[in-house]
Amino acid sequence: MDIYQSKWLAMKKSVFYLFVFLLLSACSTKQEPPIIQMSEQINNLLVKNQGTFAVAFEDLTTGDTLLVNAHEQFHAASTMKTPVMIELYKQAHEGKFALEDSIEVKNTFMSIVDGSPYTMDVSVDSETMLYDNIGKKLPISTLLYEMITKSSNLATNILIEKVGAKNVTATMRALGAPDINVLRGVEDQKAFDRGLNNTTTAYDLMKIFEAIGKHQIISGEACDAMTKILFDQHFNEIIPAKLPADVKIAHKTGSITGVHHDSGIVVLPNGHKYVLVLLSKDLQDADKGIEVLAEVSKLVYNYAVAEKDAR
Repeated sequence: MDIYQSKWLAMKKSVFYLFVFLLLSACSTKQEPPIIQMSEQINNLLVKNQGTFAVAFEDLTTGDTLLVNAHEQFHAASTMKTPVMIELYKQAHEGKFALEDSIEVKNTFMSIVDGSPYTMDVSVDSETMLYDNIGKKLPISTLLYEMITKSSNLATNILIEKVGAKNVTATMRALGAPDINVLRGVEDQKAFDRGLNNTTTAYDLMKIFEAIGKHQIISGEACDAMTKILFDQHFNEIIPAKLPADVKIAHKTGSITGVHHDSGIVVLPNGHKYVLVLLSKDLQDADKGIEVLAEVSKLVYNYAVAEKDAR
């Protein structure tokens, strides 16, 4: 082999190795799918903060989903009021009563442990107007609205007694939510002491909001009516907190000591919808936990907007 052939072969090898290097570099720098990137961002955020968190996201148009710890059981707190609302609409549709019917506002309820009476404490309720109407009658729809928008515990107990906790849970099963358990009303201390609590998972709440968003409960009219109530939520520290003002959120929050939740449907200005459920427990710093969940909501929103623009 003469010197020119040797140089030519060396050049071919160099070109080949350069090609392989560039190919490997391209593969190694190839970006992960956006939903994987979002998942990594969320996980990186959550692991830096004390507490147990769960996230469930579903795009109602594309079907894209993200589940983080989504089958972990959490105390439902006031997120159980959304299932109660659904059961009210279901039973009204079945003709058992009309939402315009009147119901007595009372403040005596029976513990599920032994049937002993207990009353609600207005000082720890987030809504107080109903306490001024004890002994009077108000439309069921009024109590329903106060239960969702202001998280009235008094309204909740009256309405759970009306529809039956077991019926609420059975309806959740029919909607594909296997782990939501609505056992009782609020402030049943004897039940709480025995661990008899309302529970949920992020996955289950995602499924019921999916059903509302896709008009799969009763009728499109009923789902729109429930969504309209959820839009009027007074507590907006989590899902809506870091989102633009033109984004609408139909949602229900819930909180007790060490627990902060938010769950609902996010509607972008162009009508694009996604379901987002954010749950937390074992929080030592409630404000920090709320801030973290609000940041997760922002990450999900950024993903949804980017994906919308990419289509």
